[in-house]
Amino acid sequence: MTRGLPESEPPLPPLTDPCAERGPAGDLLHRRQDPGTAQRDLDVFLTGQVFMDMIFTGLPGLPPPGTELVTDGLGSAPGGVANIAVAMSRLGLRTGLAAAFGDDMFGAYLWRTLSEQENVDLRWARQVAGWSTPVTVSLAYASDRSMVTYTRPLPPPSGDLVATASSPLPRAATCFVDIERPVPEWALALRATGALVFADLGWDPTETWSTDVLDRLKDVDVFLPNAVEAMAYTRTRTPDDALKALSERVPVVVVKQGAGGASAIDSSTGERAHAAALPVTALDPTGAGDVFAAGFVFGTLAGWPLEQRLRFANLCAGLSVRHRSGSLGAPCWGEIAAFGESGEVPAEVLEQYAFVVPYIPETELESGPDSVTRAEPTLRMGAVR
Repeated sequence: MTRGLPESEPPLPPLTDPCAERGPAGDLLHRRQDPGTAQRDLDVFLTGQVFMDMIFTGLPGLPPPGTELVTDGLGSAPGGVANIAVAMSRLGLRTGLAAAFGDDMFGAYLWRTLSEQENVDLRWARQVAGWSTPVTVSLAYASDRSMVTYTRPLPPPSGDLVATASSPLPRAATCFVDIERPVPEWALALRATGALVFADLGWDPTETWSTDVLDRLKDVDVFLPNAVEAMAYTRTRTPDDALKALSERVPVVVVKQGAGGASAIDSSTGERAHAAALPVTALDPTGAGDVFAAGFVFGTLAGWPLEQRLRFANLCAGLSVRHRSGSLGAPCWGEIAAFGESGEVPAEVLEQYAFVVPYIPETELESGPDSVTRAEPTLRMGAVR
């Protein structure tokens, strides 16, 4: 008779890497880089809060008070700073993350997904005993979304996750920070070694749009706000006016405009560019801004002109919104290659992305749209313990 496993210890199925081509893609990038940049420990280092994202899709709208909506669309995926970490790693960027994880089921799922499936380096992360993993419920409808979040403060001593990490500060080519708060000391230290500091920020729930944020741009190399945020902080009326105002404070500024594309100014080179959004049907915009940022970081490390960086970032973001899966909708190089063969957009549009082809691993070229493997954005109880 075969002995069964105890009910309390379900089997742990493997978390298959949906982006096996991320390694070859990273190698292609690093071979084309300056040796000093390519030989750093990481391409990007970041820190922040990881959330358990539960994404309800297929909704006709928000449920009115006292009612219930039933839908057959539900996904789950790492959220928060994990959106950027996953998107960057899938492009082949060596990505390190400092974050706190709860010691509950959600925390175990998030840790395994990021480290085993998505190849994110968690040497600077830590598990916090007795702390509940933050959870965000996203209600996606009509190409938009509403969210509800549960989170608790980290118990003392919370401290600086990077400063208290057991591993030393890595040698990174870039780092990514949120300038809702002053740029942290670790980012300033990396910048002093030549790392580029990329920054964005979230919605200001107080809607005061403090100009203290603008003062922090003196410690930033690339700033990536959306149009609403950019206009609010600069007290301007148009995205173009906001772009001009921000370009006087930071070397590179990008203003994201969703379906309107993105505009940017690189004051260090004198470049100014605009790139249209990818003409696709958006099903779920969750994390699209983070995927855009990942694409822009990759283009920066590749040394592309400003317009090409914008086009690639729009391409990555556009591919991500075609799926209802949050961070796990970030594209791999296989999907980028397959999109070029799918016939979804006219040939004259695809020609604008020809500069990307040399960075696509050879195994993915002409592999066809049916070859794409996607991570399943669903939490299965047997996957963690």
